[in-house]
Amino acid sequence: MSENRRTPVTRRGFLGGAAAVAAATAVPGLAQVAGAGPAAAAGRPNILLIVTDDQPKHTEWALSKTVGWLADQGVRFTNGHVTTPLCSPSRASVFSGRHAHNHGVRNNKASYSLDQSTTVQRYLKQAGYRTSLFGKYLNSWTLAENPPHFEDFALLQPGFVDAQWNVNGNVQTINGYTTTIIKNRTLNFLDKAATDTRPWFAYVTPYASHGPRTPEAKYADTTVPAWNGRPSVPEDDRSDKPGYIKNATGTVADARQIRAEQLRTLLSVDDAVQAFKDKLQALGQLDNTLVIYIADNGFSWGDHGWTAKSVPYRQAHEVPFYLSWPAGGRGAGTVDNRIVANIDIAPTILDAAGITPSAAQDGRSLLSSHSRDHLLVEWWKQGTGTGGAPTWASYVAKDKQYTEYYDLTTDGNGTVSGTGQVKFREYYDLTNDPHQLTNKLYQATPAQELALGIPALAAQLAADRTG
Repeated sequence: MSENRRTPVTRRGFLGGAAAVAAATAVPGLAQVAGAGPAAAAGRPNILLIVTDDQPKHTEWALSKTVGWLADQGVRFTNGHVTTPLCSPSRASVFSGRHAHNHGVRNNKASYSLDQSTTVQRYLKQAGYRTSLFGKYLNSWTLAENPPHFEDFALLQPGFVDAQWNVNGNVQTINGYTTTIIKNRTLNFLDKAATDTRPWFAYVTPYASHGPRTPEAKYADTTVPAWNGRPSVPEDDRSDKPGYIKNATGTVADARQIRAEQLRTLLSVDDAVQAFKDKLQALGQLDNTLVIYIADNGFSWGDHGWTAKSVPYRQAHEVPFYLSWPAGGRGAGTVDNRIVANIDIAPTILDAAGITPSAAQDGRSLLSSHSRDHLLVEWWKQGTGTGGAPTWASYVAKDKQYTEYYDLTTDGNGTVSGTGQVKFREYYDLTNDPHQLTNKLYQATPAQELALGIPALAAQLAADRTG
């Protein structure tokens, strides 16, 4: 669902003194910055954005310290999603607040399609923030090329041990476990707040829990809680599913192994998050730091036989999503049941910082009261090979999900080709069938489709895809 209207700023607590200067002149050609003077700048929040890799929901066992801080003392979003369940498209949506069909990064090869002038890091840097990146950036980004609008960075060539990095323009090998390196680099960046009074933005993105899911040595043999699957794992009767799911071969044993490996890698992320909290507390910056934690996509633990992401089933696009900002009134430990997504992160950060973006955004600030009734989730197949998920788009609400598969593919630049013909459809009653076992459109009559409201859903999906 494309939403380009700007949400009114609803920040709490820190704006008292800044309100008088909120009408400061805009940076030419950029954005209007509320309270751009030094006094107002001192009141703007720091921003810590943590994005993990391929982390599904139901992984909180490995994140006790993270959950204890960001969820139990902040906000837990129970209906958190990504709008494309794939690394680069999702991360580009985090940066820009836009759906993939609007920012152009439709697959992992198309990272250079992102208009860097629309990113949250560009707006923040131009507004006087110290900006940093520690960890993974965008798939297919050339390691030797510096990521735009980051003042301090250690860009990771994806891996877990003894990886290649671009550290502020110098490509080098750094020995050690990459999550720990990311943690230490971030802590060093935070320490600079003692002498640099500018507000800061830290984009922290460990490789966990992406394959090959290599744990830190101290967690390599950690016993994880037993898991007996769920009704969708592996779902023996898939006669109502699309062909690629009918042919999926993932087993309960596969799922258990993936789950255990993911949990072990996330234990190191939990250690890092605790270290960030301790550092912010020591610096006296815990109260006025906006912290957001999200995964770039989920992952299927053998659901419907699938052991990957990229599919329109809940495990792939639903993600853990937490927010804390005590000075902004988000520090009490609340549960937020709104449908929220990665496209809402950039609008939220800019709202908190008092910046109005010049480029349109599809997301809305999580600091506002806005509540959507559904979300567009979309995916494009790259290339014309026969493997993997076809191109699809989905209308996702709390109580239902409607999906269409299309005769469409993309090339390495994200350019779309094909007839656009609808090849297969799915409809799930999420209230009575949360595991998406029964596709109500399989062999449905026109009367049954009408009773399900399919014509209206199809029309809305078509509008969302072009919005």
